[in-house]
Amino acid sequence: MKLDVSTHKLFGYGSTLRTAKRLIEEAVRIVDRAVAGRMPDVKVVLTGERNLAEVTTAAEWETAGCTDKRIQTRALRDAKRHARDVDGRSIPLTDGGVLIVINVDQHPNEATFAITLVHELVHAMQTSRKDVRDRLIAGLRHDLGVQRLSRRESRELDRLFEADEQEAYGSEYLAGRLVPAAAA
Repeated sequence: MKLDVSTHKLFGYGSTLRTAKRLIEEAVRIVDRAVAGRMPDVKVVLTGERNLAEVTTAAEWETAGCTDKRIQTRALRDAKRHARDVDGRSIPLTDGGVLIVINVDQHPNEATFAITLVHELVHAMQTSRKDVRDRLIAGLRHDLGVQRLSRRESRELDRLFEADEQEAYGSEYLAGRLVPAAAA
């Protein structure tokens, strides 16, 4: 398991990056012990609200194999519209790793950052389970219009996605081991 932490168009956040690196190393150990699965290679990118859409959609296009410029433009426009409400995203990468993008504007303190970090690391662990990575990529390809799924397959993907999301929310208590203020 390889861990890489960086920023994207985020200037003057040196102390935030140092704090993030410290928390991420500890969070990976905690989540790896507590959640079923194997931790893949993780790349964490800290960015602001303005650049979140740019980073996430670029990774989604690469993973889904999307080359149509109209689809890319539409996806970027939708992502920008919803970027204000996003705390973090985890996206499977083509090399078998996971990209976790965290919106630092949504995290005023270490406690909220730790909760989001644990949530996204649980999603990263889920991608190592049988058929989950293929399912996530199929969902991305469907959402981008690269390869459509039947309604039945789409509903099944949505149901499984909700189950994964519930598991991630249920594991957020682990952030209390990282930052005691997150337990409250």
